[in-house]
Amino acid sequence: MSAAMDTESTYSGYSHYSGHSKKAHRQGSRDRHKSPRSKDGSRSEKSVTIQTPPAEPLLGNDASRAEEGQDDNWGETTTAITGTSEHSISQEDIARISKDLEDSVGLDCKRYLGLTVAAVLGLLVFLTPIAFILLPQILWRDDLEPCGTVCEGLFISVAFKLLILLIGTWALFFRQPKADLPRVFVFRALLLVLIFLFVFSYWLFYGVRILDSKDTNYQGIVQYAVSLVDALLFIHYLAIVLLELRQLQPTFTVKVVRSTDGEARYYSLGHLSIQRAALVVLENYYRDFTVYNPALLTASKTRAAKHMAGLKVYNVDGPGNNASGQSRAMIAAAARHRDSSHNELYYEEADHERRVKKRRARLVVAVEEAFTHIKRLQAEEQQKAPGEMMDPREAAQAIFPSMARALQKYLRTTRQQQYHSMESILQHLSFCITNNMTPKAFLERYLNPGPTLQYDRDRWFSKQWTLVSEEAVTSGLQDGVVFVLKCLDFSLVVNVKKIPFIKLSEEFIDPKSHKFVLRLQSETSV
Repeated sequence: MSAAMDTESTYSGYSHYSGHSKKAHRQGSRDRHKSPRSKDGSRSEKSVTIQTPPAEPLLGNDASRAEEGQDDNWGETTTAITGTSEHSISQEDIARISKDLEDSVGLDCKRYLGLTVAAVLGLLVFLTPIAFILLPQILWRDDLEPCGTVCEGLFISVAFKLLILLIGTWALFFRQPKADLPRVFVFRALLLVLIFLFVFSYWLFYGVRILDSKDTNYQGIVQYAVSLVDALLFIHYLAIVLLELRQLQPTFTVKVVRSTDGEARYYSLGHLSIQRAALVVLENYYRDFTVYNPALLTASKTRAAKHMAGLKVYNVDGPGNNASGQSRAMIAAAARHRDSSHNELYYEEADHERRVKKRRARLVVAVEEAFTHIKRLQAEEQQKAPGEMMDPREAAQAIFPSMARALQKYLRTTRQQQYHSMESILQHLSFCITNNMTPKAFLERYLNPGPTLQYDRDRWFSKQWTLVSEEAVTSGLQDGVVFVLKCLDFSLVVNVKKIPFIKLSEEFIDPKSHKFVLRLQSETSV
């Protein structure tokens, strides 16, 4: 393994970016002769693979450059590490990848199987009334009684009812699924079974009483088809009540706590199953919770490790002494050291807040000065100086170097640098310039950490969540139920509480009873 080389660089103009590009190009030409590496940067026991910086200029005109090849420490360092191993993937990684593929194939099969069953059943439902009307005309047309005015009016009724049923079914059932749930949706499965039994019973009655006997009363046959369509409309109304309206009334309050940093939110839910409540929690998590930043959790761990590293235990009685004495001595020393550790924590937090405020002030000033160099041209001004005009992307590239160093130092101080690549900052800056936004609007994304959805999807999105519950996931929510949603880095602990029954009483106050008397003391100040 060759040694890593850190190259100090600053944002002093386009000359810096060209030098950075040449270094990255020379490094990339050397790495092309190396053996291939895995795409996800995985590591085995014998090798470490880290992606090198991109070879393009950092402020090039290509807006579609790959962000994953970019260093988080853009602006100060460029690190290149080469390896010597021919294989950069382990057997554990191969097993994990194959397991993920098998799980994805199983989920896809389950999803498409349910969709296929629902589509076939829906097609059967819509073709059944039409078949009831057409089969007598095809099989014993000459024996049928003539269809009068009432019978022809029933044709129009069937047509419009089927159209309404088709639109309602499309709006309620044929929607893009938002997630793959571990179990089937009970109410939807019951509705499908009910529809199947209902249509089957109608076909059974139609075959015995109409097809076998070749009934000649055609108006009665059409009326039978109309009754089927009416019953299907009532079933559709029942589906709306069970699938949509039943869960609207708030019945439970859930507390969602992130296990790593303790951030919590409260939500009100209706009558839902545990798996559907978990889906609602995840949808709200991506919208309401701040992005998970593991760098903010390393400070306390580093502080605890530093305190424990300063403790030393000496065995003066020889190696044969019991180890319990050392444990008691370690615990006692840690307790004495803990008595003074709160002072260190206080001064560390105060110093960190001072540095954050200092970096923030420098960043605000740098951005405001950079925005003063941009002016939107009016229609008549665009015809006067065509050579000096720039599009929003070029304007963003022109003013970015003057604020880049202050922004990078602030992001490093607040430990947000891994969520903001240089390309994403340029795109946001170009967006603000295009929409004539102020420097304060540009800085809002970086000064106030926003919700998870605000950041790049590849940096926070977890492909698979695991639902852990002592109760069956298809059972409804109850008071005191606790379930956990786990992903790779953290978990969400959900505690369910039922909203209590509230009893209100009424008390009438007569408006004429609002009479007051001014009370004066005997001795008052003049």
